[in-house]
Amino acid sequence: MELQEWGGAWNWLAEKFIRNPEEIASLYRGLSQFPSLSSVTIGPDATTQYGGRSTNIYTEWSQRDLDRNEQIKFCRQYIIFHDNNTVMYSGACGHGCEVNGEIRSRESPSGALKAVLRETKNEKGENSQFLEVWEKNRKVKSINLTALDKHSKVYEDEQFGCLSWSHSESHLLYIAEKKRPKAESFFQTGPSKNEDGGVGKPIKGEQFVLHEDWGEGLVNKSVPALCVLDIESGNISVLEGIPENISPGQAFWSPDDTGVVFVGWWHSPFRLGLKYCLNRRSALFFVDLTGGKCETLSTDTASVFSPRLSPDKCRIVYLKCEVFGPHRQCCQLITYDWFTKVTSTVVDIVPRSTDGQFAGIYTSLLASFCWSADSQRVVLDTVLRSKQCIFVVDVITTKVTHLLSKGTPLGSWKLMAIDRDLIVVTFSSPCCPPTLKVGFLPPSGREEEMTWVSLEEENPMLDIEWNLKIHHPPQEQENLKYPGVDFESIFLKPQNIPVEHKIPLVVYPHGGPHSAFVSEWMLYPAVMCKMGLAVLLVNYRGSIGFGQDSILSLPKNIGEQDVKDVQLSVEQVLQEEPLDSEKIVLYGGSHGGFLSLHLIGQYPGFYKACVTRNPVTSIPPLFGSSDIPDWGLVETGLSYSYQAAPDAAQWGDMLSKSPIRFVPQVRTPVLLMLGQEDRRVPNKQGLEYYRALRAHGVPARLLSYPGNNHSLSKVDAESDSFMNIALWILKYLRE
Repeated sequence: MELQEWGGAWNWLAEKFIRNPEEIASLYRGLSQFPSLSSVTIGPDATTQYGGRSTNIYTEWSQRDLDRNEQIKFCRQYIIFHDNNTVMYSGACGHGCEVNGEIRSRESPSGALKAVLRETKNEKGENSQFLEVWEKNRKVKSINLTALDKHSKVYEDEQFGCLSWSHSESHLLYIAEKKRPKAESFFQTGPSKNEDGGVGKPIKGEQFVLHEDWGEGLVNKSVPALCVLDIESGNISVLEGIPENISPGQAFWSPDDTGVVFVGWWHSPFRLGLKYCLNRRSALFFVDLTGGKCETLSTDTASVFSPRLSPDKCRIVYLKCEVFGPHRQCCQLITYDWFTKVTSTVVDIVPRSTDGQFAGIYTSLLASFCWSADSQRVVLDTVLRSKQCIFVVDVITTKVTHLLSKGTPLGSWKLMAIDRDLIVVTFSSPCCPPTLKVGFLPPSGREEEMTWVSLEEENPMLDIEWNLKIHHPPQEQENLKYPGVDFESIFLKPQNIPVEHKIPLVVYPHGGPHSAFVSEWMLYPAVMCKMGLAVLLVNYRGSIGFGQDSILSLPKNIGEQDVKDVQLSVEQVLQEEPLDSEKIVLYGGSHGGFLSLHLIGQYPGFYKACVTRNPVTSIPPLFGSSDIPDWGLVETGLSYSYQAAPDAAQWGDMLSKSPIRFVPQVRTPVLLMLGQEDRRVPNKQGLEYYRALRAHGVPARLLSYPGNNHSLSKVDAESDSFMNIALWILKYLRE
């Protein structure tokens, strides 16, 4: 049945609704070209011959290249003229330029040198890693790390990775996988060769020993090692003295260059998945390079992460939260005084969001440079309800101030860097792709005077409207332990829809469950909206950004409270917006997929179609198969320990909260998209649900993506996923 035949109310929409696959692909291709900013470096000040001051800003971006099937990285530079308080002029310097092979880069403190970690392929297709040092317009050092064979691959991820200059600019610190002795068969004959090609004595019988890694998104990262390059000699040392049961990461040089400060994660008795899990036991450590002694600088019973040294080298600020429990929680902001050894809590856990005011810290990483020039304030971004906002924290008075001047557009703001009080941020909204802005941090107490200057013109999508909706659970759905907690959703729709015409709605609950949608640019919702669909992004109770009470209200209540919240948000938006109640579909990944499958099971026939990405379908099997076995117990309302062994009643509790138990009630057609390398929600979950649907005669389709993990983020998988999502939705909206 063609769209024009859906009824008189659809005559107007027939012209606006994009349903041709070629048109959808063209739309996706165009919107996928908007890049995202990955890093910013603020260069040193320069004085012109007329006494003015200028600063160079170096940026790196990532962008999908559908033709090459990869994420490309490119750089672009900007220059601003200022008087240390006000931006007088700003502009881009030429066009962007693709950066080939760069994994990490970092300018030295003075800006005189730049370190680059690069990966290349030789004529045989083998990868090699180089550590380069650049001075102005020439490369002065190029160290072949692979050939030296001091360690295995260098870490490039944000969880562990670092590239840190010593304050004297004589040494570089980085993190790599510790070199492991070669293993061979008991039956190996002839001379043995180590990985470096030389004759050695490999260990026999250990070819197939399990070497645990840190799970989803951190595969093959098992035992990180702190490594130091001596710039002058070119020598590389792997630091000793790190406890054997600790994995070091997020490292930097101590104030006097005599040692290294790092975060250490305990990996005994065994490793648990670490990506997106801020609740793993860790501490702040210092290893003294002169004596080899390693000491703990923080409590060793919590989770600490993201340490940052102040410009005056007197304080370290870091984030802290509880071990186990919800994977993402409200964090404390802690300072450690390097000279007095005193630890202080600057920002504590916030139970509730009140009147849109500061609701706590929920970020996993502070910006690499986040201190004000006087070392008195820390600038950070965090989720506030359904927005990403920038706050200034005075570490002396502990005052927290929202850094948002009057008249700034509604959307989400992310801090990229601050240096000498010059701040670089990105701004985006559901109808505006990311754009770069700069400004100077006003004096303390005058943050409302903040003025932003755009470095490039914005590209708003004038044919997309959006707004935030607040939802209050009815009395019968209140959480008795945490009453009065509300939640929000972000609603997108095509521009200028006549009131008398109704459009379809895509309902999109987020994963986690302790994460959140913020009012930022998102590719999938934007393309859906331009196709003629409305989109509802739901931040149900349990989402971050609403206070710790909201987070704690969900464990023990998954599959019920979160499901009812999503349904309530849908029913409310149906009353407020020009939507067709007979044309509602679901899309969700991970816990969002869990909720989508619950919704089609608990509200049979309400939704016309459902699409899920790597959904949780049955909680009990995850205890033994996921890299985060604690998730199922905690979210079911049970406690987790390394010795945990659920009994029959607890297995029953987990199964009772699983969407697979509702399969006999499902009537909605389901498309499942699974990553073959998913360590978080192994693809057997989706396969089991697919077979159950087929057994009950429910239309179902399964797509399996090789080489993809939980996020399905490879360019070909992401683009193919969207096309299949769009066509699945259109197919069942026609019926």
